[in-house]
Amino acid sequence: MPEARKPRTVPCPTCGKPVPWDETSRWRPFCSERCRLIDLGEWLAETRRIPGDEPAPPGSGRESGDG
Repeated sequence: MPEARKPRTVPCPTCGKPVPWDETSRWRPFCSERCRLIDLGEWLAETRRIPGDEPAPPGSGRESGDG
């Protein structure tokens, strides 16, 4: 009899709960819709950001674009 493989698990980015990484996990990588919405709210409130240089102030001559 073939042995069933246990799906890989990853920690939920919000609460740390183990989440199976397969098609049965509806909200992956989150454990629930609640954790997904908490994470989205943190991005929208800008408490989470991708590190990088601060944007140049308007009129500084350092803006990107066609001009």
